[in-house]
Amino acid sequence: MVDGLQTVAEAIEQAVTHKVNVLFVNKRDDDDEYGMVLMSDIAKKVLAKDKAPDRVNIYEIMVKPVLSVEGNMDVRYCARLFDRFGITKAPVIEQGKIVGLVSYHDIVLKGMINRISV
Repeated sequence: MVDGLQTVAEAIEQAVTHKVNVLFVNKRDDDDEYGMVLMSDIAKKVLAKDKAPDRVNIYEIMVKPVLSVEGNMDVRYCARLFDRFGITKAPVIEQGKIVGLVSYHDIVLKGMINRISV
């Protein structure tokens, strides 16, 4: 979890420290929405445009609001949501808080394995 006012350089340090490739951006207040930054966002919006990571803030490149899924959503509906909106990853929300991340990889491996073994 990062703050939107952090620089991209600071956020990259956090990503490396925590060994993650997706950063969620905290809400500013209860009425705000979560944001998300993928490493591909940094590559496209900072590196490819030859911008200095220590001079670009996360809020400038994040996706906000992000489409999210409930932890108990059926994998079929999750896959349909991803397809319909052209996304590959989404935060998992429970009781208004981000508790994880789901990706196509998770949907196929975890969702299909459960169906095959039944």
